[in-house]
Amino acid sequence: MQAVILAAGEGKRLRPLTRSMPKALIPVGNKPIIGYVIESLIESGIHDIIVVTGYRKEHVIRYLNTIDTDVKVVTQKKQIGTADAMNAAKDEIKGEFLVLPGDNYINSESIRRIKNNTNAILVKEHNYPSNFGVAIIKEGVLEQLVEKPRLAPTHTVSTGIYSFSQSVFERVMPNKIPDLIMGMVHDGIKIKAVHADDWQDAIYPWDLLRLNSHMLKSGGKEIAGTVSNSAIIRGDVRVGKGSEIGPYAVINGPVVIGEDCIIGSHTVIDPDTTIGSRCNMEAFTYIGNSLLMDDTKIGTHSRISEAIIGEGCTLGDHLSVINGKGIHDIAGNSIKAEFGAVFGERVSAFSHSSFKNTVIGNNTRIEGRTPLISDIPDSTVVM
Repeated sequence: MQAVILAAGEGKRLRPLTRSMPKALIPVGNKPIIGYVIESLIESGIHDIIVVTGYRKEHVIRYLNTIDTDVKVVTQKKQIGTADAMNAAKDEIKGEFLVLPGDNYINSESIRRIKNNTNAILVKEHNYPSNFGVAIIKEGVLEQLVEKPRLAPTHTVSTGIYSFSQSVFERVMPNKIPDLIMGMVHDGIKIKAVHADDWQDAIYPWDLLRLNSHMLKSGGKEIAGTVSNSAIIRGDVRVGKGSEIGPYAVINGPVVIGEDCIIGSHTVIDPDTTIGSRCNMEAFTYIGNSLLMDDTKIGTHSRISEAIIGEGCTLGDHLSVINGKGIHDIAGNSIKAEFGAVFGERVSAFSHSSFKNTVIGNNTRIEGRTPLISDIPDSTVVM
């Protein structure tokens, strides 16, 4: 059996994090989301994998060249929908195949449940169904797929994972797979609804905290760096090669720390935290339930909680990020959310800055000390 992974889209609702990388490459637990998808396919026995690229395709190809699994790469010329992306792989398909989004986590058991069912959709219960395609099912067969309804008729949603035969390409191909599915239903083709075992998606930037926490639960313990004799490490903690954990630091797992990091003395890292490679946490700083991407620096005596910090950020001394509730404008929709802060790439913030429930755009410079509680666009200077 073959698998087609769709990794052509941008993920606009995850901006500012997807301004320079596709959603499928966002690192969670120090691994791009698409990496988990490929691993689950291999574990389920599927080795013939095709990846459809598009937005920032060179970044996806570069990552795929670093993994041990051989995959075929095709390109969607214009990002006009999931069915069009699937159709870009048509010439590589030989028989039955799965279609999977490259920006969702799915485990191997879920793939095993659907892979032997031709013309099937993988579904899962979700607390916020209106963010997805909502599935109406009767006696195990899909009756209707309603895209992002304001009032969802059920809590069962499509995971965006489907099983098809090669004959699907004989149909008139719409732009989106949900339209393709409903066309098949209207023509009397039965689409079996298969319930997923474990599936996770991140719709908005702050959702990455939940996804990160989920992925760290199965990480295990591995210390490849150098740990001071006076440091305390509890639980599942992974420390990458070349990283140094300073004296009297305390790390409470699950935590993963990348390569060539410096974790200063008397720092505290609490559970559900990922720190990328080449990061620097200076002494007496606290961080918990957060996701730091590569090349981030955090000054001394700072306290950061429930934050997503993009690549190349520099945050000053005595800086604080605290949890809060607020309303955010995402693609013209008002979304209520609770988190600390989301920093885009290459954000710099002076000492004593304070953030609460705010999204800071890429290449922004925070020079003032006024607490920030509103969203800041890209390339802004805040005095």
